[in-house]
Amino acid sequence: MRKVRISSRTIYSKSCEIYIEIPKDIPQDEVTQWLFENENKWSDAISNANGEAILDYGFGLADGLADKNCEHEMRYDIVNENYGGHI
Repeated sequence: MRKVRISSRTIYSKSCEIYIEIPKDIPQDEVTQWLFENENKWSDAISNANGEAILDYGFGLADGLADKNCEHEMRYDIVNENYGGHI
């Protein structure tokens, strides 16, 4: 008899969202910079939401999160303004 190893790799993802308030006078093209400079206002909340999120089978590619080569991907979208980007 010979031994055969059978291997499997299954991809799971977690997705979560939080909402934060930002100053109204920040131009759209400066929101990314504001988020980086004020990470302390949202990083714990997104981390907690991610910890509570359920595991879903698959890559979790949706809602602008579409880079299969990234192990972790984050983006923002300004509500009701059709503007956003990766952070």
